Amino acid sequence: MTSDPVLVDQTDGVATVTLNRPDAMNSLDVATKEALLEAVTSVGDDPAVRCVVLTGSGRAFCVGQDLKEHIQLLQGGARETLFSTVDEHYNPIVSALVAMPKPVVAAVNGVAAGAGASLAFACDLRLLADTAGFNLAFAGVALSCDTGCSYHLQRLVGRAKAIELLYFPRTVSAAESLELGLATQVVPAEELPALVAETAGRLAGGPTVAFGAMRRSVAYAAGHTFEEAVAFESEMMTLTGATADHATAVEAFVAKRKPVFEGR
Repeated sequence: MTSDPVLVDQTDGVATVTLNRPDAMNSLDVATKEALLEAVTSVGDDPAVRCVVLTGSGRAFCVGQDLKEHIQLLQGGARETLFSTVDEHYNPIVSALVAMPKPVVAAVNGVAAGAGASLAFACDLRLLADTAGFNLAFAGVALSCDTGCSYHLQRLVGRAKAIELLYFPRTVSAAESLELGLATQVVPAEELPALVAETAGRLAGGPTVAFGAMRRSVAYAAGHTFEEAVAFESEMMTLTGATADHATAVEAFVAKRKPVFEGR
């Protein structure tokens, strides 16, 4: 494995973005944040990519901000640089994940803390190893939450539980994460790669434009009235109804055969 802080592998329509600082539990220093933003933007824009997987190397998914770098900047008086990272890195990264016109899967191989947990929450599906867990660690360092946590966490677990997890940080086990709705599926650690490959493969072979429209519709409805939401649904139906995949699917249904989608 190379020393690059973020690795991208593209195979059969699946782009796997791997945080690659295992010795630092994939914590996010400036170089890693810049590389991650470039990676998620690139795979999001690439029409050959029909599903994105976000994961980590080693024993952690991502423990959030690199606090060693953080304290150096804090002690060095670079406070403006320190907190401008939210607007320069964290917000653009999570926005790129959320805006992708294709499915995004978090393969949570180990602990996901702080911004690392927030990144996982922004994905469509969270597939967890049974040794993984989430920790909303922000209060432990006397900071507010970031990277979309305030938006996604309460939509996954409800406002009351979100506030509890933020106020009283602890590691939420994989089993409890499944109960709370933070995890989509939990498997033994050795089975995670196979589950991720199977799930991502199914998504990459699906109707990509329709998946993207579903993502957009759900996100839109979260901040709009019912009337606005159904009007947007109509727009997305018009969009997907004009795709080659829709025509293929209808023809396959009539012919009683399985459609082969091309993602367009």
